[in-house]
Amino acid sequence: MEVDHHPRVVLPGDIISDAAQTSDQDVIVLGPGLRQDGEHIVAAKAGILRHAAPSRWWIESNQKRYVAAAGESVLGVVVARLTDYYRVDIGTAHTAVLPSLAFEGATKRNKPNLAPRTLVYCRVAMANRDMEAELECINPTTGRADGFGELKDGYLIKCSLGLCRRLLDPSTPVLQLLGDHFPFELAVGMNGRVWLNSSSTRHTILIANAIQNSEYLSADECKAMVQELISKA
Repeated sequence: MEVDHHPRVVLPGDIISDAAQTSDQDVIVLGPGLRQDGEHIVAAKAGILRHAAPSRWWIESNQKRYVAAAGESVLGVVVARLTDYYRVDIGTAHTAVLPSLAFEGATKRNKPNLAPRTLVYCRVAMANRDMEAELECINPTTGRADGFGELKDGYLIKCSLGLCRRLLDPSTPVLQLLGDHFPFELAVGMNGRVWLNSSSTRHTILIANAIQNSEYLSADECKAMVQELISKA
């Protein structure tokens, strides 16, 4: 996802005229913090306006509680198993619902058996402020898992919502710097949770500390911080 790095601070009620100027051929996708009011797109909360090509817009802010939005990837913990679905904690005010058939190749006779406290990487299929969010572990475009599903081993850390969004950008300095020194796996949830796994516990803890420390650092400061952590490892 290529993100436009020209920040603009917006306040609730501001009209986002930039989004309205998008080409008629592109469908405008509104993310968290934006809503449509008649012919206008209006900010619903304070934060930094972000844009990803071709026509995705959202407001980045460091609110503490995650609000589910359709299409976002989240990391959840199974808290209850019922006949046809699981209840999953994704950090919202209410638990989300994950149907037992919302997995690649799942049927009534052959479906995953997730125990409580299992960590799963999901996609928000449906979100409504008056209903529980519904999750799925398949990519609706391909019909395959594409990385979604149960996550085994590894380590789960909590970060701010703003940092998690920045970690989804391939050009994020801290991830590039860490990737030059360690092989590791990473799953970023838009709900303020990050799962990572590496070849050793020592490297996993180092990577987790580097990610959490990088939130307010520039690219040069990130490089110095990573070098310092590696020298102490």
